[in-house]
Formats: sequence, C-alpha cells, structure tokens
Amino acid sequence: MVNTAIGLLLPFAGTALGAAMVFLLRNELSARLQKLLLGFASGVMMAASVWSLLLPSIDIATEQGVTAWLPAACGFVGGMLFLLVLDTLIPHLHVNSQEAEGVRSSLGRSAKLMLAVTLHNIPEGMAVGVVFAGAMVESVGISLAGAMALSLGIAIQNFPEGAIISMPLKGEGHSKGRSFLYGALSGIVEPIAAIITILLIEHLLPALPFLLAFSAGAMIYVVVEELIPESQSGKHSNIATIGVAAGFTLMMILDVALG
Repeated sequence: MVNTAIGLLLPFAGTALGAAMVFLLRNELSARLQKLLLGFASGVMMAASVWSLLLPSIDIATEQGVTAWLPAACGFVGGMLFLLVLDTLIPHLHVNSQEAEGVRSSLGRSAKLMLAVTLHNIPEGMAVGVVFAGAMVESVGISLAGAMALSLGIAIQNFPEGAIISMPLKGEGHSKGRSFLYGALSGIVEPIAAIITILLIEHLLPALPFLLAFSAGAMIYVVVEELIPESQSGKHSNIATIGVAAGFTLMMILDVALG
C-alpha cells in the first residue's frame, strides 16, 4: 500500500518540483530549453503509451479470451475523442501563444495557462491510476514494478512541465509563490484521477484492456495536438527532436528494465 501511495504521488511531485524552479531560476526558460523539454515530454508519453498501456491491453484481452486488438483499438480511439472534446470545451492557453482555445471565457491568462497543463495531466493521471489498479489485481499480469516505472517516467517528464508553467507566470509579474502554486496545482488532477480509478477497480476490471488503451489514446492526443506542434514551431526544431529521442528511450528502458 505504501508503494502504491508513493507511485500515485510521484507524478504530482514531479510537477511541484518543476514549478519550484521559480524560486531558483532568475530568468524565464530559454526557447531552446523549452523545445528540448517539450520534445522530451513527447517521447516519454509516446513510449509509455506503447509499453505501459497498449501492449498490456492486448495481453490482458488475450488472457480474457477477447479478440486481442478490439479493446486496444476501441479504447485508443475513445481516448483520442475524449481529449478532443475536452480540448474543444475547456478554455485554455498554451505557452508562447496569444490566442486561447476552447469556449470563450472571462478567465485570466494565468488560469488559462494552468488549464492547458491540466489538460496534459488528465490522461497521465488516468494512465497511472489504471496501471496501479491493474497491479493490485495479480491475475491481470501488471507488476507493481511496471506501474512504478510508468509513474516515475511521467514524474520525470512532469518536472519540465511544472517549470514551463510557473516560469512564464513569474515573467508576467506574478509573485514567486503564486507562480509556484499555479504550476503545482496544474498537476493535482493526476493523483485525484488515479485514486478514483483505484477505488472503482472492482467494477472496472472487466474493462481494463479498454481503459489502458483509452489512457494511451488520450496521451497520444496531447502529444500530437499540442506538444509536438509547440516543440516544432519556429527555429531549433531539431533540438525538440533530440528531446523526443531521449524521452522515448528513457521511458522504454524504464518500462523494460522495471516491468
């Protein structure tokens, strides 16, 4: 139980530690570093979607006697559509963008920036919750070490996300404390989503292959719709590509070595 609690809190801790950079760094993150970090986050999420979510989804469906690809395919598309709906409805603003997305709202720029990162964190929280829920049921073949690998990988990529949201807020004139608070709170949705998933595991167990793939689809939506376009815009896009390779490789190693 202690290991599960640590695993659920790791991603949020990564976001909070990244947001804490507002107390240590004087200037806003450089454009090159932001691109590198965005690329890194993309690579981590892509690798996690494959090794931690889609492959286990196919394996569990096979053990359940279901057509192996069906829950994975339906869940993946469902996750993409779910994030598409949230992206369309929730007002949010990406870093380095002047035009907000989602429905029109009177929310301030700071709140919209925080909501943009929160959108990224929703599928990550779902993924961590589903994997740890699966690890608590020995019969489905998901190990606690594998779940911890996913949690650790997401925590690592959340570190730059926390900094990317808090540093621009400080640059806009917010206090260090408020900038840190906004950055840290953007990650609170992850443990909340994970805990809710675990509490419902008895009812969700038959749909576990679908839920794993659903989380993968939601994560890939974020990568394709937001992270990669942001990292590849303007100059120095090759730096972002290097970040993708580094993040993908690290997450793959963590999952294979610990899973």
